[in-house]
Amino acid sequence: MEIDHDTLVAFAKTFGLFYLMAMAGLVTLYALWPSNGKRFDRAAKSVLDDEEGPCR
Repeated sequence: MEIDHDTLVAFAKTFGLFYLMAMAGLVTLYALWPSNGKRFDRAAKSVLDDEEGPCR
């Protein structure tokens, strides 16, 4: 069975879209999951806590 270019492009456009939507959904769920809130807050504040003062 020979796969031509048009078939491969149609397959990539169709299932590539579903793959991208699934990955975006998983990343959004991970970022908004309630138990990850403390971890993200700690990471955001740790950058500010390490500073000793303004750069000169």
